[in-house]
Amino acid sequence: MIRGIVTSSEGIVQLSVFGKRGQQETVEAIVDTGYDGYLTLPPTMIRELELRWISFGDATLADGSEIEFDVHEGEVLWDRRRVLISIDSSDSTPLVGMQLLEGFELTMQVRQNGPVLIKRMKPPSKKPRRRR
Repeated sequence: MIRGIVTSSEGIVQLSVFGKRGQQETVEAIVDTGYDGYLTLPPTMIRELELRWISFGDATLADGSEIEFDVHEGEVLWDRRRVLISIDSSDSTPLVGMQLLEGFELTMQVRQNGPVLIKRMKPPSKKPRRRR
């Protein structure tokens, strides 16, 4: 389970990002259900961690503007597991997006200092087939 806190009407969680040489950075990221990627990080942190560049990406922002950005590969500690993900370069505050939340349940009490909980969902149970 990942725990965080609501501040200024935003759900914030901390996660660790691992660099090419094993270095580790702790990042505070906003949980953004409108972002369909895994994670954004500032270019300076991506350079410090020496994350491997894999491609260019593009997106349409909420205001309708179009942007292009670099996509890197990196490992994060997510629910006590190291996970290899795509990390989008962005000059904004780091964001956790829907791809990283896939398979998890997100709950927030939206009030100052309210809890943010991200919990792994149980796989759907398989119903036995009826015999005819």
